[in-house]
Amino acid sequence: MSKDMRYITFALGKGRLAKKTLELLEEIGITCEEMKDKDTRKLIFVNEELKLKFFLAKGPDVPTYVEYGAADIGVVGKDTLMEEGRRAYEVLDLGFGKCRMCVCGPESARELLQHHEMIRVASKYPKIAKDYFYNKKHQTVDIIKLNGSVELGPIVGLSDVIVDIVETGSTLKENGLVVLEEICPLSARMIVNQVSMKMEADRIKKLIHDLRAHL
Repeated sequence: MSKDMRYITFALGKGRLAKKTLELLEEIGITCEEMKDKDTRKLIFVNEELKLKFFLAKGPDVPTYVEYGAADIGVVGKDTLMEEGRRAYEVLDLGFGKCRMCVCGPESARELLQHHEMIRVASKYPKIAKDYFYNKKHQTVDIIKLNGSVELGPIVGLSDVIVDIVETGSTLKENGLVVLEEICPLSARMIVNQVSMKMEADRIKKLIHDLRAHL
């Protein structure tokens, strides 16, 4: 690699997503040894040889770093991309972190969704919820933003239904709730900054090509 090559920077959603992404990159020959140190206090990790940098960020911040060019490439859940609505190219479905965005509630709430009456919807994803109810179902709803256990909404009478991510559905079942409607499937996506895509087209396209071939 030539000395004057600039680094390509990855922003990875913290936790399982980052772990899976790094495993995937390793399978196509891209490693970052520094990140394997569990006790490290570092925020940015470098692979000098390949001129790559990596940093971990909270999921919702990943699209922000990518839109503003602080990261060239980001890996984040489709739910976050839909909720944040940032400008970036979505280039690849990485296929892991599969789940669904759903409208859930007690079975008794099912008919409320048929009659287009005013209902209350609790969600960590107010933008996704609003888009679904207003633009797809043409139903006026009152959306309440929650940050934590959204399942509590219908149980304590805060809301009629919730819009949330469903993986196995076991949390719902334990709390007497069911999936009433499916909004869309979700998984981890790779996004690229719009300028980087032009400036670093060769390197980024090769990376996307290698990942796509591997997947």
